[in-house]
Amino acid sequence: MDGLRQRFEHFLEQRNLATEALRALEAKTGVDKRYLATGAATLLSLYLLFGFGASLLCNVIGFVYPAYASIKAIESPSKEDDTVWLTYWVVYGLFGLAEFFSDLLLSWFPFYYAGKCAFLLFCMVPGPWNGAHMLYHRAIRPLFLKHHEAVDSVVRDLGGRALDVAVGITRDAQASVTQPQKDK
Repeated sequence: MDGLRQRFEHFLEQRNLATEALRALEAKTGVDKRYLATGAATLLSLYLLFGFGASLLCNVIGFVYPAYASIKAIESPSKEDDTVWLTYWVVYGLFGLAEFFSDLLLSWFPFYYAGKCAFLLFCMVPGPWNGAHMLYHRAIRPLFLKHHEAVDSVVRDLGGRALDVAVGITRDAQASVTQPQKDK
């Protein structure tokens, strides 16, 4: 438990949008930022468990901060942070695809959105326990390396067919526009 408390304290000492907002609230209210952060996390958790629109809130949590961090990573000179966030987006995309097919069933389970939000937060956690990094290296990467040549072949074939169809449609559209209209 002390490790969690130390990580929490370390997070509150970092400079980012959330901690700056907590510092401003602390200055205005006189309430310690630890209590403010704990209260906000508790309200967020209760809303995810029982609130209307938990799906939207969960999707915002899974998208807004990672998008912001991704932009910062793109603008930084380091390549490592780019890899971290690209890995997150690969996992997020595959999770979204899996969720698309199972959401109708899963959304009926109690606390589904709280679990989904916990999973997305697990995928964002910085450091060695980053869930996206673990999932990518243990599941996604081995599958990709095993099947990427077959997938590349299918994509190349579909791309060629799509190009042929687009050329045919364009040719037909041009022919219909350039043909003189017959008067009745």
